[in-house]
Amino acid sequence: MLSESIVIVGGGHAAAQLCASLVELGQGANIHLVCEEDVLPYQRPPLSKAFFKKADESIQMIKAQAWFDQHGIQVHLANPAIHLNPVKKELQLRSGLTLPYGKLVLATGTRARTLPAIPQGTENVHFLRTAKDAQALRDQFSHLSSFTLIGGGFIGLELAATFNALGKKVTVLEVAPRLLARSISPHLSEHVLQTHLSAGVDIRMQSKIKGFEFEGHRLTRIELETGHLDTECVLVGIGAVAEEALALQAGLTCSQGVVVDESLRTSDPHIWAIGDCTRFPYHANGESLRLESIQNANDQARIVAQNLCGQASKYQPTPWFWSEQGAMRLQMVGLFEPELTQVMRQGANAQSFSLFHYKHDTLQCVETVNSPMDHMMAKKMFEQKVSPPPTQVSDPNVPLKSLVA
Repeated sequence: MLSESIVIVGGGHAAAQLCASLVELGQGANIHLVCEEDVLPYQRPPLSKAFFKKADESIQMIKAQAWFDQHGIQVHLANPAIHLNPVKKELQLRSGLTLPYGKLVLATGTRARTLPAIPQGTENVHFLRTAKDAQALRDQFSHLSSFTLIGGGFIGLELAATFNALGKKVTVLEVAPRLLARSISPHLSEHVLQTHLSAGVDIRMQSKIKGFEFEGHRLTRIELETGHLDTECVLVGIGAVAEEALALQAGLTCSQGVVVDESLRTSDPHIWAIGDCTRFPYHANGESLRLESIQNANDQARIVAQNLCGQASKYQPTPWFWSEQGAMRLQMVGLFEPELTQVMRQGANAQSFSLFHYKHDTLQCVETVNSPMDHMMAKKMFEQKVSPPPTQVSDPNVPLKSLVA
């Protein structure tokens, strides 16, 4: 067992999984978990879905306080890190407490990207990154009839589907020519768009905002190139920025994310980084990558736990992620790139299909819509490095499980 302290900075999925993995390796008593929020790590996906469907829906903790107590983990809630000294190997918290460490892990996540033209504290403008954000919005929810979402990303579209299903009028303003252009294929983008439109969501593509009008501390109108839109409540979902301030202050190498090597170690040999804040080597295309997904956070946490305990491990991921938007469940394996050859596999109905994307004869990415079995088989193909011929995957009569061991 290690005798030195392990300090984890962050209160999200990556930090929670790292605690769990270290406990499995017998290191619970050495852990300090430093959280900026005043609650233990919690499940974040429900915040854009189930949390708004019931007024009494509670935050779902990943681990209860009793679990942390049982394993000797010291949790510091509502006490964010304000200074990291790699030379002295010390972390200072806002309360004035200084934590010496043998090894430290940054799991600081991201912060919401803001619009400078909207003053901070505007009463009817919201972001959704934390449980506190979700609670503030839910407190007003029943009194509101309409919502304007700036940004058609995953969180924005999940909220749009949820609010629309609850009877609210929803307008989505997206500046790009297609939805989720950085993450999914054009074919899937169009399907997502048409699904939301047919459900009654007003999505306006290529919406360029010229300015905003305010009355007191409220945003009342959005000026667009094509006209204007009066607003009752606005949600801003234009992406997230890696929370790298502490790393930069400590002199660690950063590049729109904390830069790590294959073992997820930073430029300091005693500091690692995991989760949404991390930029890591991605071997599929020889470039570095920053991913915002629970899968990525959890898998990186497991690898770092092994490295912290002397079990040399490298992170060589096959990215996969998912999004639930009303009755539409999107699941992706691999990363979509332009100029891939697309092969479609039809599912049980028009709302169920899979898209297999090839680069020459090599499978690069699989996107599924309401096809969980195809997604499961696709993950196995990537794990086993299997690239079945397009003629086979396009034939719905060929069971995908017959193409993998």
